[in-house]
This record gives sequence, C-alpha cells and structure tokens, in this order.
Amino acid sequence: MNKSSVALKEVDSVEIVSLMDNSIDVLSTIKKDEVRQVRDWIKERKGEKWVREHFRLPIAEHGLSILIRTFHGSTSYTVLFDTGRSPEGVITNAERMGIDLSEIEAIVISHGHDDHFGGLLAVLKAVNKKNLPIIVHEDMFKTRGIAEKDGKIRKDPPFPSEDMVKPAKYVRTKGPHLIADGTVLVTGEIPSETDFEKGSQRNRVLINGEWRPYPWMWDDRAVAINIKKKGLVVISGCAHAGIINTIRHVKRITGVVKVHAVMGGFHLAGKEYESRISQTVENLKLIKPYLIAPSHCTGWRGIYAIAKAMPKAFVWNSVGNLYKF
Repeated sequence: MNKSSVALKEVDSVEIVSLMDNSIDVLSTIKKDEVRQVRDWIKERKGEKWVREHFRLPIAEHGLSILIRTFHGSTSYTVLFDTGRSPEGVITNAERMGIDLSEIEAIVISHGHDDHFGGLLAVLKAVNKKNLPIIVHEDMFKTRGIAEKDGKIRKDPPFPSEDMVKPAKYVRTKGPHLIADGTVLVTGEIPSETDFEKGSQRNRVLINGEWRPYPWMWDDRAVAINIKKKGLVVISGCAHAGIINTIRHVKRITGVVKVHAVMGGFHLAGKEYESRISQTVENLKLIKPYLIAPSHCTGWRGIYAIAKAMPKAFVWNSVGNLYKF
C-alpha cells in the first residue's frame, strides 16, 4: 500500500449499469461472466412476463450516464454518474430497464459539457428528493467554449444554475470527495504527469471578459470504487486530463495499487487526441486491469486499438450492460 490521502472504504461488491452511451449492441456475445446484456439481467430481476409486457430496447446517444450501486455489509448505496445529453434519454432508458431513479442518493457530474449534464433537470424531476447532493466543480459554472480555426469561439451550452436544480443542491468540490458513506470516491482535479496526455489546446474559459486557454479541463473528474480482494474500479467521464493520469491519480490518493476495471470515456477521438492512442494503450497494458470497457468519447480507433492489444480484458460497452464485480 502507498501513502493515501483518502480513506476509500472497501466494498463487498458493486453493480454498474450503463444507462447511456454512444452505442447499443444486444446481439454480440460477451466473454466475461461479470457482464450481462440488458434483456438477460432484466429477465432475471423482473421475470419473463415483465419483459414480454414492458421491455423495449433502450436508446443510445452521444452522451454518458452510469448507475452505480455499492454493497457494504448490510447496506447499499446508489449513485448516478452523469446524466447523458438529451433531456429524455436517461429517463427513457431507466423506464425501459425497470430502474427506479428515486433510489438515487447522489449525482456526480464529471464535467461541464452538455453530453454529461444535458439530462440533469429531467433526472432530478424523476428522483424528486429534497437536498439531493449534486457533486460538481466550480468551473462548470464558468462560460466556456472551443476555439475554431478562424479564431472565433464557439460557446458551450451553459450549466444549470443553482435555482434550476432546486430542491436538490450543488456540492462544489475541487479535491477528492467521498460519497455514499465513503464507498465512492470523486477524484477531484486530476494533475498532469504523463508527457503525452496534453489536453486540448482549443478549450477556452471566459475569465474577466477574456477568453483564456483551458487545456486540462480541471472540472473533469472520475469516480472510483475499491472492491474487497479485487482492487479499484475507475470510471471516467471523458478523461480530458488523460485516462493514464486519471488512473495514476486514483491509485496515489487511495493507496490502492491493484486496478480491477477501467470504464468510461477515454477521449481518444479527434485529431488532437488520436496521436496518443498508442502510448495510452501501452500504459494500459502495464496497469493490467482485469476488465476494460472504453466507451463514449474514446472513439472507434482508440477502442479498436485497446481491443486488439488487450483482448482478454476488453468488453464492448453497450447501453444496458450490467457489470457485477
């Protein structure tokens, strides 16, 4: 064990449902006992009659939302990580999967891009809880944009204000933050260590009326769970700071060396990011996760490279996948 700065509790087990992602695939086989396709696990929980009468295939969109249930002793906790892009996407998928969103005890928004917070207000209405904590970074409220080739700034959609989310409440954090009775870690800002994960030189943030570079997207955090006798599950939003930087940060602040699974968006899509695919893959091979499920903004080139290099660990993430560790 390394020296740690947060006391992330070991959980007995965790269930992770892909509520929203860029793709859905309910036909391909999965060679991992820990992963079930949507129709199979719903049939086990709801019964064949419910599936026949109620089940419809969930939808995909360019967005991310992941439901996390941790189990610790006799207690369990339910956390939602991101809310997809559209107002109706996550709500539709939860209904079609028979998931009760009112069980959610906290929401974590990874960063202030609308493919991660677009469904927030609709989800809050469905959860309908007073003072429901929404874990955010203060930079999410700043005006941000992307620098185009002609020098113009394309503004990002604004993040919902405090008044818009009432009666829920924002919890602003910069550093590591524990939720769900210490069973889920929100990483806080992720420092840059590698020499190949450079962030985006096109990102901008408006400060005192001036557009300034914002390459590292400090508000883009990940979440992590520590499973007894297995190790860390690291789930990234977009990994704008780099998935390797993200994993190293989680290992350092928790003191847990072993990484059992890595999931979420790795941001290897796009001309700025595709050049770091090979170095990312080589570093992932050194980390040796038992399971790796890159999704969302990883892009097909990055996903293909990971699948080819790590075939035993790789799982194609589909909307509706259930992971049980």
